[in-house]
Order: sequence, then structure tokens, then C-alpha cells
Amino acid sequence: MTLTEQVALFDCRKDFADELITLAEADARVMAVCNDSVGSSNLVGFRERFPDRLINVGIAEQDLVGVAAGLANAGKIPFVCAAAPFLTGRALEQIKADVAYSEAHVVLCGQSPGMAYGELGPTHHGIEDLSWMRAVANLDVIVPADPAQTRAAVRWAAASGRPSYLRIPRFKVPAVTPDGAPFEPRRAVPLQDGTDATVIAIGSLTSRALDAAALLRAEGVSVRVLNMPFLDPLDEDAIVAAARETGRIVTAEEATISGGLGAAVAATVVTRHPVPMRILGVPRVFAPTGNTAFLLDHFGLSAAGIVAAVKDLMRHG
Repeated sequence: MTLTEQVALFDCRKDFADELITLAEADARVMAVCNDSVGSSNLVGFRERFPDRLINVGIAEQDLVGVAAGLANAGKIPFVCAAAPFLTGRALEQIKADVAYSEAHVVLCGQSPGMAYGELGPTHHGIEDLSWMRAVANLDVIVPADPAQTRAAVRWAAASGRPSYLRIPRFKVPAVTPDGAPFEPRRAVPLQDGTDATVIAIGSLTSRALDAAALLRAEGVSVRVLNMPFLDPLDEDAIVAAARETGRIVTAEEATISGGLGAAVAATVVTRHPVPMRILGVPRVFAPTGNTAFLLDHFGLSAAGIVAAVKDLMRHG
């Protein structure tokens, strides 16, 4: 029985919304800005509690980011809430120029990323966001794995004074973060030690990496599992240590492999300590229509898929 079959599963959007309300109660500068997404961003409670601190610009994502930049320039701390594919795709120029280049303290919250909107098809899959956001200078990219990291990400982003992009998952996940685990840039979260290979996972793939490690352990294979909540700035030292100490690395992400976690880890590995790697994610294709669980399995983003990648490395790496 896998981890996700044994424990409660959580919609991290609720934890995001609850933590945002807690922050807003303590700091009058905290605001929410959305694009006709009060319900899907779980902002109903925020609107009821702070009706004058939620701005709904309608379905106008470029204006959404521009308004948030203006609020930041006026001393507010705006949390921009919108579906990940539309926030990052439609407003990329404003994210680059008005937020990152201008060093505006705007917290971009990509709701329901990856393939969370599976039944709505390729137009609603948010699998390119990590590649796009990593390409923008001066923008921190954060991918929480569970409720605890989601809450920590909201707190960190509000206090950082920096532009940031948070990926807020809709697909339900178990709690995986150990009590007292660090949450800061360039700091991976070790979830399991191992000597034969390392799996580095983010977001919804983190619990699946733990499931894979358990399956491999039953076969006598020792796998290290690292969670990387900060995709940028990245914990390069943890990656190099994993390469040196385990000799093989598999990355797993609910995103395209063109420019996301796998690309970031590979760039570190190839320049600092080359070892065999496998990069799991969505290949450079438009993902089909189907529910999220089906799509993850379709692309091998499952415990079985991770097990297969580790075994392939051990045979040929």
C-alpha cells in the first residue's frame, strides 16, 4: 500500500487561503488580487473578512499583474491569484518588466498548476510555468509539496521583500514535510537517506518519490529522496552531494522537462559532478485530456515510473 493510500490527502489551496487570512489579520498591507477567480483561488473567506483588500480585475491577466505592481509600489504586499497557465502565459511580459525587473514585492500565486485542470485539456494544462518563470531574472520560484510547505511559502514570500512565484497545487497530496524542516532558499529537504541513487522531486511528485523509494527498499535498493521546495534559488550543494554520494539521480516534476527541475538539476550536475541522470516529467508534447491521476500515470509520473527510472539507471548508468 502506497503513502497516498494510507494517509489523508489535502487540497493545498485551502492552506494557502487560510494562511493568507492569518497574514492579513496581522499586516494591513497584505492584499489579494485575482482575475475573476475568487472561488477557484479559495478567496471567498478572504473577501468576506477583508472586502476592501481584494481586487478582482476580471479576466485580464496583464492588468492583474500591472495592478499588483502598482500596489507594491504603494507599499502594499499583493498576492496575485490566478490559474497558473493564464497567469504565467498571458502576463509574462508584465511579470518580467513590472515585477521582476522593477523588483516589486509581488507574490505571484499560480493556482492549480501542472495538469490539475486535466479534463479541460491542453489549453488549461499549466506545465510550462516553471520553465517560463525560471527564465525570468530576479524571481524566486517556489513549489510547495504539501500543506506545511504551502503555509511556509506564503509566510516566506510575504516577508521576503522580493518578487516570487508560488505554485499552489490543486491535486490532493499527503503531508510529507517533517516537523521542523527548513524552508528557505538554497535548502533542500531530505526525506530519506540512501546510497544507490537519489530521487529529487517537487510538488505532487514528492509523495510518489517516497512511495517509489519504499518499493525499491523492499527489493534491496537504497534510494535517497530529496524535496526541493525552492526551484530557484536552487540547493546546488545538496545536488552535488547526492551526485557524489549516490552516483545516480532521477528528477520528478509535474511539468514539462524543457526548463524545469530536471533541467536545473542537470545543469548543476554536468558542471560540478557529472553522473547518470533520468529526467521525469512531461516531454515536449501537448498533454492529452483526462483527469490528473490518469495524466500523471500516462507520463510515468507515478511510483512505478520512478522505480523504473531508478532501475534503468542501475542497469545502464
